[in-house]
Amino acid sequence: MSSQTISRSQHVDETIARLISEGKEVGVQVAAYLDGKLVIDTWDGLADPDTGRKVDGDTLFNMFSVTKPLAATALHIQVARGLVDYDARVADYWPEFGCNGKEPTTIRDVLTHRAGVPQMPEGVTPELMCDWDWMTDGIAKLTPLAPPGEKALYLSLTFGWLVGEVVRRTDPARRDIGTFIREEIALPLNAPDLWVGLPDSELPRVAKLVNAITPVPPEHAPPLYTASMPPQVDLIPEVFERPDVRRAPIAGVGGIFTARSCARFWAMLAQGGELDGVHILPAEMVATFNTPRANSDEADPVMFGFPVPLGIGGFWLGGETFSVAAAKYPRALCHPGAGNSIGFADPETKLAVAIAHNRMQAPQSREDDHTTMIADAIRADLGLD
Repeated sequence: MSSQTISRSQHVDETIARLISEGKEVGVQVAAYLDGKLVIDTWDGLADPDTGRKVDGDTLFNMFSVTKPLAATALHIQVARGLVDYDARVADYWPEFGCNGKEPTTIRDVLTHRAGVPQMPEGVTPELMCDWDWMTDGIAKLTPLAPPGEKALYLSLTFGWLVGEVVRRTDPARRDIGTFIREEIALPLNAPDLWVGLPDSELPRVAKLVNAITPVPPEHAPPLYTASMPPQVDLIPEVFERPDVRRAPIAGVGGIFTARSCARFWAMLAQGGELDGVHILPAEMVATFNTPRANSDEADPVMFGFPVPLGIGGFWLGGETFSVAAAKYPRALCHPGAGNSIGFADPETKLAVAIAHNRMQAPQSREDDHTTMIADAIRADLGLD
């Protein structure tokens, strides 16, 4: 389906074109569902400024932490099937994890980023990050930086292996998290371009990353931020454009999607866990996800001391702060990704949106947040407040 068949994106198209003409964006894709129907599917700009390759509806984009909700959903599927319990210990499913003070860590502690292990294993490299067994062995041996369940410590990268290993060990087929997401979420939903582990055959479709984020000087970065994302595996093109990293099921930050497939995932959540007759999660379970986690306004030292607005299901919640302002409503489910991509689902208006771009940016205010500008344009086009 092309953007020409959807006639409700005038404000979105104008906003994207302006941002590109001002040099503030390079390539952008936007898709939105309303009441379970695709109503905006548009794009503009360059997928590769070096070659002049243009963005189209099938261009794939790194969406970084927008991947985490897919991993969380895989875990929720296991709960719905009676294979995992939120109050059970991680070690009940992954015995090797139960050591060095991590013994009481629960599944809910992981989902709410209170597991106490945001740090990557010592000696990690891009190559080792692609080795599932090395990563899970290293994480299993970690000592928590705070008692499990007691402190918000955002699991920037480790979230994907923590969730993914529980899913793998409780899956009768022992599928890796990327395969599980593909077979249990992406393909049933008819969202084929949700990739957590990209085949080589799809590499030519990926947009080239343009890093416009000013690096934080090491002396100004919180130690836990650096521990959670060491420089050698940081969320930068030099790491995440590597073919081996793209192939690996890095379920915390490694997702490569089209906006169209990503928005379809969020539309499933906006519709209560079901879309077009395909049931992914029970409606009563999805209805709990926008319940704020305990002490949700607690400062997170991994995230420069800012609170992370998380719900109990592992999704961020919308609100006024510019990191989630695109989602707008406090009870909306969302997740931002490095570079300012986002996906969100509003269960009240039934609006679901994905915004992807290849010029990575870190807005310093709501006024500089292109994602929020585009989301506001979506609401204008759809007649929503």
